This record gives sequence, structure tokens and C-alpha cells, in this order.
Amino acid sequence: MNGCGIKEEAFCLSYIRDFVEWNCEGQYDPGDRKDGAAEMMWVWLVLFYGIMKGLREIVKKKALEKDGTIEVLFLYTLLAFLMVLPDAKQAMGLEAKYFVYIGLKSFVIFLAWMFSFKAIKKMPISLYGVLDLSRVLFATMLGVVVLQERLGFFQVMGICFVSAGLLFLKYKPGMFSKRAMKTDGSSEEKVDVKIVIMAFASCLFNAVSGLLDKVLMKDVNSSQLQFWYLLFLALLYLVFIFVTRTPIHIKRVLKNYWIWLLSIMIVLADRALFVANGMDGSRITVMTLLKQSGCVVTILAGRLLFHEKNTGHKLVCAGIVIAGIVMGVL
Repeated sequence: MNGCGIKEEAFCLSYIRDFVEWNCEGQYDPGDRKDGAAEMMWVWLVLFYGIMKGLREIVKKKALEKDGTIEVLFLYTLLAFLMVLPDAKQAMGLEAKYFVYIGLKSFVIFLAWMFSFKAIKKMPISLYGVLDLSRVLFATMLGVVVLQERLGFFQVMGICFVSAGLLFLKYKPGMFSKRAMKTDGSSEEKVDVKIVIMAFASCLFNAVSGLLDKVLMKDVNSSQLQFWYLLFLALLYLVFIFVTRTPIHIKRVLKNYWIWLLSIMIVLADRALFVANGMDGSRITVMTLLKQSGCVVTILAGRLLFHEKNTGHKLVCAGIVIAGIVMGVL
């Protein structure tokens, strides 16, 4: 399969159709007119993904308050797949080898989400935020080593600023000790080393998934990738449920409206990310920085929805993160 498949994404990018056209080699036609806004469209798409990522963290926490981890994972994955069923016709025609690659991506995401959901549910969210910072380092390392991407001065400074901003945002003295404060600060709880390892594993697997997205989008379109990876993912969770005999309370879970919202958000965010990965000039190292914009959403939600304190400190940290993102795309 060749790069022509990207034309099927024109409905998502109609207002730049005159500027972005793929030829059969998956490259821009040298005769096409280039526009700065069109060339940077992948930046805006990844920023949209980052904002949705921040919102999803809030929705995940709410969904897990009502139902178990496997119930939430299975139902929201299944619902997301049902939402992309209209793309079934466009998803056909893949070569056999790409099913293997997409199946691998699905398995990686299966593990990443299993680990992240369990970690979010069982550890203080402040500690999870610090550990989630390692995703930037993992993704950058993979982009440089595997894709041979080069980091310029501004990209290196951007990574440093994003890392510093997130670290200052989440860090609290003594949080890595055997006992850490709960999110509301009311009491203490022991942090299991196994849960910490799960959080690190989730970050690593998410970084690997991002790398696979970039590689796959050179030869498949976003409709194909999203359709098959969600189908494989739903089947993986279904197999897990049967093997482990995990009880699923369908009627109760279906009433959890947070899961429905989570499904809509993952479909929209993933579609934007896949389209961005398929665009010429997009870089995984820069995309990793842009994804961290979700932390700004988390800060605002904490202030407006949960009435958290220390807003001034968090806004300063958000400013550092935004500065890092701006540097990363220079």
C-alpha cells in the first residue's frame, strides 16, 4: 500500500486540501503550492490531541469511581470501535503484513492502558504525574535512536523546560518515600513498588505506541489504523475477561456516562493524532512535547472543578511547560 491513502483524510482537512496533496510515493508533489499554515497543521492537530489527553485523565478518574478497571477499559474500547464502524469500507485493502504491525500496536496499547488505569486508581495522582513525565524521555529516545531524528538546540531546551515544568508542578517533598499523602491530603497510604513499576511500564509502552503510529502512517491511512487497532484491542480485552473470568456488570457499566464520554474523546483525539503522524514534516520528538499541553487542562480543571489550592504555583509551572512547547516547535 502506498501514500495515496492519505487522500482519504481530506474530509478532516478540507480547508487545506488545495495545499496538501499526496502523490503515489507518499511525498508532496514538487509542483504543489506550499503554505506555512498547511505545513504546520500537524502541530495544531497534536495540540488538540494533548488537550484531549488532559481531559481524558479527568474522565478516566471519574469513570473508575463507578466501575472496575477492566469493565471501563473493555466497554469504552468497544464503544469507540462501534463509533468508527462507518469507516469499515475505507479500512479494507490492507496488506497482510500491516495487520501484524497493527496487531502489535494493539497489544502494546492493551498493556499500556492496563498498567496506567491500575496505577491511576491505586496511587496518588501527584506521584503518577511525576512518573508520567518519563514518557517524554522514552519517546524522545525512540525518535532519535529508531527514526534517526535530530534534536536541535531549541528542541533540547524545549524538553528541559517541559520536564522542569511538569516536575515542579507535581513534586512534593518526601513523595517518593514509603508513605505518600493521598490526593486530598487527609491521610497517608503506602505506595507499592509494583504500582510504581506499572506506571513506568505504561509510559514506556505509550512511547512505543507513538513510534509505531509514526511508522505505520507512512503506508496506511488513519481510518485503517483506527478501525483495526480498536477492533484488535476490544478483542484482546474480551479474551482477557474470558481467561481471567472477570465479572462484567453490563447494565451498570452502560449507565456510567463517563465511559461514553471517554469513548468519544479517544476517537476524536486518536484520529487527529493519526492524521498528524501521516503528514509530511511531523516529528515524534516534537509531537511528544506538544502532547504535554494536556497538563494545562488538568490545572484548570483542578481549580474550577475540584477547587484545588496553590493555583498560582501551578500556573507558573504551566507557563514553563508552554514555553517549552513553543521552543520545541521552533
